[in-house]
Amino acid sequence: MSNLSTRTISHLRLSRFVRRYFPLTLTLLFAFASTSTAALACACGCGVFDIDNLFPTQPGGSVFLEYDYMDQNKNWSGLSGAPAANNDDKDIRTSFYTAGFQYLFASGFGVMAEVPYWNRHFATNTGRSIDAFDHSALGDIRLTGVYSGFSADNSTGLTLGIKLPTGDHNYANFDRDTEIGSGSTDLSFGASHIGTFGVVSPWHYFVQGRYQFSVATTGGYRPGNELNGVAGVSYDAGTIGEAIDVAPILQLIGSIRSHDSGPTASPTDSGYSRLLLSPGVDLNIQSWSLHAEVDLPIYQNIIGNQLIAQQLIKTNISYRF
Repeated sequence: MSNLSTRTISHLRLSRFVRRYFPLTLTLLFAFASTSTAALACACGCGVFDIDNLFPTQPGGSVFLEYDYMDQNKNWSGLSGAPAANNDDKDIRTSFYTAGFQYLFASGFGVMAEVPYWNRHFATNTGRSIDAFDHSALGDIRLTGVYSGFSADNSTGLTLGIKLPTGDHNYANFDRDTEIGSGSTDLSFGASHIGTFGVVSPWHYFVQGRYQFSVATTGGYRPGNELNGVAGVSYDAGTIGEAIDVAPILQLIGSIRSHDSGPTASPTDSGYSRLLLSPGVDLNIQSWSLHAEVDLPIYQNIIGNQLIAQQLIKTNISYRF
């Protein structure tokens, strides 16, 4: 596939972010994701940050660093905002840091590893007052394999992944659904495709989707199944100076997640569906890529009472070799 696809998808989503030559994993169609919560808890929606990590279309590898930010400070129920008094949780503010590596072999097989680290601020009604707690810890590591050898340009791929229970899920001051780690081992299946409008065109499109579900759990908590997806377009706008290639991106991100289950879960206050509109930009300088985007909710249907974020911020820098 030409540079256009590369630049186009540089990081959709989640994502999620900057890789001019990372289009292999654009999956299926923009879909749905969700998260669950514990009694009157929060709609984390963290899965949206994972959907747009893409593979290269040419053999070789890349390393990347990603920073995402989400401040869940508004109570929501159904299709609209709800009184803050209906939810004991008041604010969940999280900085997500992720280091990653990916490599595509000439055979069309590829691998990716993502190691997250979260810093979370949690304010909640403890029964005596509104108390705040801060905690930082390793998150759940994700390993993904891909096959994109269906065509010479690697424009279509299938993925199989596993999320390991490496994240801290025993911090005493967090609800079970607010913990940095889920405590579960999850499998995921995905598909992706990228293309160009016309034989030679600065316009490119991409679709990506992934379904994730738990196969082993701990502590009486099973997170809801998730279906995440993205559809978007990209435009090769030219260069700044002689070195920086610029590609604006517009994405539609869909999410749906079923409610949590288990003795420590809150099925009546977990699960949701939503759509996000995400403008962003890719900047590419030789082997370096930088991606930034802002995800804005345009539709949210929340089960029970959960905290939502009014925008999600995503950034990513990568180096190809």
